[in-house]
Amino acid sequence: MRRNVKLLLLFSMAWMFVIVYYLQVSREGKMPEENRALRLKESVTATLEDALPAAVSLPQASVAATDTDPRVSWNYFDERGYVERGGLKTGEDPYLRNKFNQQASDKLPSNRAIPDERSPMCRKRKWRTDLPATSVIITYHNEARSTLLRTVPWQLLPSQHMIDCMAAVPYFQGAGNENGGRTFRRRASSSRTTTKRDPRSSEQSLASDGLELAKIQKVKVIRNSKREGLMRSRVRGADAATAPVLTFLDSHCECNVGWLEPLLERVAEDKTRVVSPVIDVISMDTFEYIGASADLRGGFDWNLVFKWEYLSGEERAQRKKDPTAAIRTPMIAGGLFVIDKLYFEKLGKYDMMMDVWGGENLEISFRVWQCGGSLEIIPCSRVGHVFRKRHPYTFPGGSGNVFARNTRRAAEVWMDEYKEYYYAAVPLAKHIPFGNIDDRLALKKRLHCKSFKWYLDNVYPQLKQLKMPASSVMMSVMRQGNMCLDTLGHLVDNTLGIFLCHNSGGNQEWWLTNNHIKHHDVCLSLSEQQVGTPLMMRFCDNSDNQKWHQVETDGLVKHIRLSLCIDSKDYKTRGLTVERCDSNSPSQRWSFAVKKL
Repeated sequence: MRRNVKLLLLFSMAWMFVIVYYLQVSREGKMPEENRALRLKESVTATLEDALPAAVSLPQASVAATDTDPRVSWNYFDERGYVERGGLKTGEDPYLRNKFNQQASDKLPSNRAIPDERSPMCRKRKWRTDLPATSVIITYHNEARSTLLRTVPWQLLPSQHMIDCMAAVPYFQGAGNENGGRTFRRRASSSRTTTKRDPRSSEQSLASDGLELAKIQKVKVIRNSKREGLMRSRVRGADAATAPVLTFLDSHCECNVGWLEPLLERVAEDKTRVVSPVIDVISMDTFEYIGASADLRGGFDWNLVFKWEYLSGEERAQRKKDPTAAIRTPMIAGGLFVIDKLYFEKLGKYDMMMDVWGGENLEISFRVWQCGGSLEIIPCSRVGHVFRKRHPYTFPGGSGNVFARNTRRAAEVWMDEYKEYYYAAVPLAKHIPFGNIDDRLALKKRLHCKSFKWYLDNVYPQLKQLKMPASSVMMSVMRQGNMCLDTLGHLVDNTLGIFLCHNSGGNQEWWLTNNHIKHHDVCLSLSEQQVGTPLMMRFCDNSDNQKWHQVETDGLVKHIRLSLCIDSKDYKTRGLTVERCDSNSPSQRWSFAVKKL
């Protein structure tokens, strides 16, 4: 009798466990949808099953199965718990840790729906089915758990079979880490190195970011024993990769539908191609996913700072006929690209003497083009990226010095005599030690790489003004005291403002020529012919809305027909506007400073 009571008690407890579990995961009668990309490894699943009461009969929960009961969550990664354990403390500034709004990010699931920004022709196009596998490499440092988890490309299951492994490598892991970072490797079709800063104090909680992610199928975590930075961490991830193709991603991305096939197909057709997706924008404040124009390519000015620039009118017209066609680009942004593994190794991987971050995209872009390869942006592939205004981690020696050192290494190896134009644009760079470059020069000779003049003639002819002697290179800025007219990183059909003058050209290079105030291919334009209208950047079209003249030196800049002058009084809230001309107003007085570099 007593034995029967015990059995009945055990049986009742088991059923109570099942009922409580189902009540917890049910919400108004509907079960939550697990992210089926985040399956646990078989060993982890088996451990969880063993921990349950023996009297409970469980359904089969094979990690590899595609028909797993969606109500069973123990064979999936505990996404909610993982994010909450790295969440904000009460009253904590949501921008403090990551320099983006972590609170907004943490509210979003890893498999949230994002808009398909591809053209209709891209959506209809069929891709090859014999594509090679890829290893995805993600490097991270001071990354929010929620953004890191959304970078995992298995959220898009149609691409899952092409992903062999994923390697996640934090920039730095270990006791005494000034940034609280760590490294992990994840088996997937990409290897990547990441470092993350965790405000939770203990080293154990810091290391848990990688240890927990390593439970997910295909994920491997690679630990760095000291801070290595982006370039060396990426190389470590690439060395550990097992697939024939490498896919590099930043740690705050979201891969859109069908993102991988177009990239792999281009590399499969020609292993010397290095290809990048169109990089959409994820707002750092709201985490809204915003589609970017597919009519952009990467470029740079003589300060060697990357910028997006519009294709020429002829190229845009050609793209209307076939919006799926690849776009040749002089430079890639560097954070997101796909490359054949053997070709990556043959080309010399990354410059291992570059530190932390910056300049590596410039160096690999020059190297690919000058050594026989090509760079392309593939418009049928889209990946969102969180663009932030500041780095969430420190640079030993200061970010400016690190960036200048890395950039100078690239210029000294690949730009030949044209490096003088860089030094003319950024004079301080000449005083930054750049270390030994003998091995990179030897690589350049061994690969029979072409000259920088060839690059200018064949890849980036828009910079042919370099034919002028260095002493004749000129730069123009539109000044108001110590502030200068600045695009603020905005593109065509956007407003602009003023920013502290930095004398390096780039976004602050504006010319008054033939009654047009020009920045490359865009002109300062009236959007409406009335007082208070914000000024816009629009492609130069010789219309009256784009014509201006300076009434006097260091004075008013007036519209060619209307009594409206350029005014900066509301630059913090509305950008530059046009107002009734007032020669006594300091916010309407401008000067054009032309500097010989």
